[in-house]
Amino acid sequence: MVDLSGKVALVTGGGRGVGLGIATALREAGARVMLSGRTAAVLAVAAERLADARYVVGDVRDEVACGAIVDGTVAAFGGIDILVNNAQEVPLGRIEDVTDAAFVAGFESGPLAAFRLMKLVAPAMRSRGGGVIFNLVSSAAVRWDMAGFGAYGAVKQAMRVLGRAAASEWGRDNIRVLSVAPHALSEAMERWIAAHADEAAAFFRTIPLGRLGDPHTDIGRAVAMLASDDAGYLTGATIPLDGGQASFD
Repeated sequence: MVDLSGKVALVTGGGRGVGLGIATALREAGARVMLSGRTAAVLAVAAERLADARYVVGDVRDEVACGAIVDGTVAAFGGIDILVNNAQEVPLGRIEDVTDAAFVAGFESGPLAAFRLMKLVAPAMRSRGGGVIFNLVSSAAVRWDMAGFGAYGAVKQAMRVLGRAAASEWGRDNIRVLSVAPHALSEAMERWIAAHADEAAAFFRTIPLGRLGDPHTDIGRAVAMLASDDAGYLTGATIPLDGGQASFD
């Protein structure tokens, strides 16, 4: 059993989907959990499901909000040991169809938010002897057919590069940084399946395990294990929690 007792975790986009699945697993392992997101009602329901979890409302695209999210977590729990950068606006579509606004929103909510939040939590982690940062990325960045995924892939690859750099720069501070690329049956994935039934069917046939992961049992519990001391020598890597589909070589 993974034991994260005494650890404090901040999960952005933690009110639903993969974020909630990860938050649930971290809480089950004993961590105290702060959820962040843009909708108070969604966060309140999620926090109620997790014993003793709390939440703070904020948009990670906003620099001031990022600071308030981190400060609120430290004020509530006394520090931060685990950061999960999960919140993301997804700029899907072919290059000629993705607007500048959607592309910018993808970068602001993805790599720029992760960049800000990683820098904000690093001092708190150092003061507690280290920590673990997870950046949620995607195998869409290494698809065999990138049509329709260029903007999204660019956003997620930027997060991987930032994670590698942070792992290199902060390793001596015992701060580990990992990229996690999940395939999970979240609400967003369900909407994509409904809108792209034929493409989704073809996509699922390429997953060796033949199914999407469960946000809690398949993705969340793996993240909880990676956050534990049992994975203490692993940093700077991309972990494909995708049923064996992607190759990040």
